Amino acid sequence: MTAIDPQALDAEATRKAREDRRAKLFTRINKADAWFQVLGLSWMTPILKALAGDNPKAQAREIWKLLGVPVLAIVGFLMLWGTLAPKVQTSLGAIPGPSAVWQEAVNLHHDAIAKGEKKAAFLERVEARNERYIAAGELDKVKDIPYTGSPSYYEQIWTSIKTVFFGFLIGSAIAIPLGILAGLSPYANAAINPLVQIFKPVSPLAWLPIVTMVVSALYTTNDGLFAKSFLVSAITVTLCSLWPTLINTSLGVASIDKDLVSVSKVLKMGTWQKITKLVLPSALPLIFTGLRLSLGVGWMVLIAAEMLAQNPGLGKFVWDEFQNGSSQSLAKIIVAVLTIGIIGFLLDRVMYALQSLFTFTNNR
Repeated sequence: MTAIDPQALDAEATRKAREDRRAKLFTRINKADAWFQVLGLSWMTPILKALAGDNPKAQAREIWKLLGVPVLAIVGFLMLWGTLAPKVQTSLGAIPGPSAVWQEAVNLHHDAIAKGEKKAAFLERVEARNERYIAAGELDKVKDIPYTGSPSYYEQIWTSIKTVFFGFLIGSAIAIPLGILAGLSPYANAAINPLVQIFKPVSPLAWLPIVTMVVSALYTTNDGLFAKSFLVSAITVTLCSLWPTLINTSLGVASIDKDLVSVSKVLKMGTWQKITKLVLPSALPLIFTGLRLSLGVGWMVLIAAEMLAQNPGLGKFVWDEFQNGSSQSLAKIIVAVLTIGIIGFLLDRVMYALQSLFTFTNNR
C-alpha cells in the first residue's frame, strides 16, 4: 500500500489554485479586449498578457506592432514636420512647427478660460441688476440681457458638435425608414435608387446656397429656438450625410436570410412586427456601418458649411483666422485641423461603441 504524501497533495492543490487564478485572469483580459478594441486601445491587451506571464516574446511582438510602430510613425511625422515647416514661406510667414502649434494650443486654452470668466462676471452683473429692480418693485426694468462677447475656442467646438449631431439625427430619421422601405419593396427601391445616385455626389458647397435661401424664406423670425446659421449648417449636413445610412440600411434589409422571411410568413407576422422583430435585428450591423459613415461625412461637411454659413463653430474659427492674417493665424488653423481630426476619431469610436452594444458578431 503506497503512502500518500500530504506535502505533495498540498503542492498539487496550490498548483491547481494558481492555474485557476491564471485562467480567470486571462478570461477577464479577453473580455476587456473587446472594449479595448472599441476604444482604440487594443495595445493594452498584449501588455496585460505579458504582465500575466503569457509568452512574453509573442506579446512583445504584438506590443511593438500595435503600439511601438504607431508611436514611431507619429514621432517620425513630427520630426519631418518640424524639419520641413520652416522652409515653406507663405504670405503670413513660415509654416509653424509642432512646438509653435502646441504653444498656440496652450494660448487658446488660457484665452478660453479668460473668456469664460468674463462671461460669468457679466451674467453675475445682469443677475444682480435684475435682483435690485425686483427688490425695488420695478419689474418692467427686469431684462434678460444676452452676452454678446466672442465665443471661446471650447464653445466653438461644442457648437460644431451640437450642429453635426442635429443634422446627423435628422438625416438618420429620414434615411433609416427610407432604407427599410427600399430593402423590403423592389418597387420602392426602383423609385428611390435614381434619386440616391443623383444627389449622393452633390457637394455641400452646392447645397449651401439653396439651403440658405430656403431657410431665409421659411424661418423669418430672429428670436427663434435656433439661429439661421445653425439651421443652414445642420440641414446641409443632413443633405450630404444621409446617403450612406440609406444605402447600407437598404442593403442590410434586402440581405436578410430568406428562411427568416419564410418563417415570418408562416407565423403571419404583421408589417410592424416583422420590421421590429425580424428586419431591424438582422440589418443592424449594416445600419450601424452606414451611421458611422454618415457621421464621418457629416463632420467633414460641417466645417465647409460653417465657413460659409458663419455658424460660430470650428469652420468659422478657421475662416476668421484665415481672414485675420496675423502671425499666429497659421498656428491656430493647424490647431483647429488637429482638433477636427481628433474629434472625428472620437465620434467614430462613440458610434463603434454603440454598434458593439447593440449588435453581435461571430465572436459575441
